[in-house]
Amino acid sequence: MSGGLVALLDDVAAIAKLAAASIDDIGAAAGKAGVKAIGIVVDDTAVTPRYVTGFSPDRELPIIWRIAVGSLRNKIVFILPVALLLSQFLPWAITPILMLGGAYLCFEGAEKLYEAVSGHHEEPTDTASKLASSAHEEQMVAGAIRTDLILSAEIMALSLAEVADQPLLPRTLILIVVALLITALVYGVVGLIVKADDVGLKLAKSRSGLARGVGRGLVRGMPVVMSALSVIGTAAMLWVGGHIILVGLENFGLGGPNHWLHELSVGAAKAVPFAAGLVGWLVETLGSALVGVLLGGIIVALMHLVPRKAAAAH
Repeated sequence: MSGGLVALLDDVAAIAKLAAASIDDIGAAAGKAGVKAIGIVVDDTAVTPRYVTGFSPDRELPIIWRIAVGSLRNKIVFILPVALLLSQFLPWAITPILMLGGAYLCFEGAEKLYEAVSGHHEEPTDTASKLASSAHEEQMVAGAIRTDLILSAEIMALSLAEVADQPLLPRTLILIVVALLITALVYGVVGLIVKADDVGLKLAKSRSGLARGVGRGLVRGMPVVMSALSVIGTAAMLWVGGHIILVGLENFGLGGPNHWLHELSVGAAKAVPFAAGLVGWLVETLGSALVGVLLGGIIVALMHLVPRKAAAAH
């Protein structure tokens, strides 16, 4: 009897060790997959704060929470099942779907540039009442979640590519871990950025001279940071969208533009060896952004300028 109990306990211990090893493997694979998507994570972090800019301080964190929940829903409820099904049965369909998303990012980024240059963006007559309205909040949250859908799809697609050789169940668990960790990282950082000025106000009232200095620096600096992030967010849409298009074209056998851009970045990096990594990244990023501007500009023209000319002709 005791021998049977010992054997049973040995079996349980072996199963527990196997489960622990599996969890370790899933964690390691999730970390590897997440690292591949870190560039998109940075872009996502840069894009989101512009959707919170201008709201009253008491609404900032609730709005970020709503966007984070929407982002997680995007990844787990919508993107994950579709990605797994496509990777299992129609792997060729992932690229064109991602390219459609990339084109949307190019359009949204180019539209922001068009509004800034042309002055055609709408200016509210009563800014305070607009910012206080629930309709405006709903509009901004919906826009942020819609943009996040494209960025999240790119994150999950890059992560999926890293674990494509895994069986279905481990692959699913790894992608869920990636979705949870990246969402927490992105929106945790966004929350810290958005609330930094409030922290600065509290520090400015501290008894410590150092704390007061840091607080005043945060209060003065955060409006500049938020404005810069708004610009970076628009740029991120263009360079991520352009990059998706270039990679998609390469997957369809039209790799010339992407290869040419890569060779250009390598040549530029060799010309500046003490900052090779930074220079290479800048060249590839600027090249992708240029593609984003060109494609986005065409879509903006089709969506705005052509209908306006047709209406004027009538």
